Amino acid sequence: MTNRLIHLYPDTPPTKQRNREEKFRLAKNVPFWHAVANIVFPMMLKNRFTSVMVKGKENLDLIDKRYATIMYANHSNWWDGIFGYYLVHFVMKNKRFRFVIEEMNRFPLFQYIGCFPINKKSPQSAIKALNYAVTMLDDPNTIFFIFPQGIIRPPQHRPEIFQSGLAFIVDKAVKQYGGINLLPVANSFMFLRQDRPEIISEIGKPAVIVDFHKERHAFTKELQEDFEKFLDKHDENIRCDIFEGYEYVYKQKLHWWRAIEQKLKSIGIKEEQ
Repeated sequence: MTNRLIHLYPDTPPTKQRNREEKFRLAKNVPFWHAVANIVFPMMLKNRFTSVMVKGKENLDLIDKRYATIMYANHSNWWDGIFGYYLVHFVMKNKRFRFVIEEMNRFPLFQYIGCFPINKKSPQSAIKALNYAVTMLDDPNTIFFIFPQGIIRPPQHRPEIFQSGLAFIVDKAVKQYGGINLLPVANSFMFLRQDRPEIISEIGKPAVIVDFHKERHAFTKELQEDFEKFLDKHDENIRCDIFEGYEYVYKQKLHWWRAIEQKLKSIGIKEEQ
């Protein structure tokens, strides 16, 4: 047994670490595999999390229906992608989901539920994926989910550091399709009062971008600063036990031992009274 500390969050993207060419796969919508994902992903979440709480669903009504939407969220753990799919399909009720996965060759079947890979081994490979992402934003019904940090960071990591990919896509989309919706999402996976962790998700107000004359670096910096403030407010509300505006999308029934515990507590309170 060793006490040596392990670096859990390397700064080098996985595809660059492996230094290996990966096959590019086009995103597709195959009803059979969507049906499988719609059963398996919720089941996985319900087996691991006590509840899913969502705030800000009213902000979805502010999306400009003329343009596609890019949802961008913080990326701190393995569950982010699965929850992103769940959020789009079961909360937003949208069926045209697009998602970029860096190591998709480990999960090739994800191609058939709207995912495509990005290989960061070289700038040329990454640009190919970003250009492909732009082509899918011609349909206003498209929800493209992205983690602009480009890599998994520790929970509550600061400062927020966005890669240039999001600005690249926004710039191209505005020029080709006239506009794009940018929708921020803050996700937290944590223990609250239950024996299993809970998912707390907040949907921010969308920004409708119809004019892009800023330099991409400046746009990225402005976007990441605004997103950091959004995350900080989200985290602060949780720390201060402020859950106004949240509603349960899913809440697990109490296990039998927790139900007994609650019953015993209620009996004790009645006897004291």
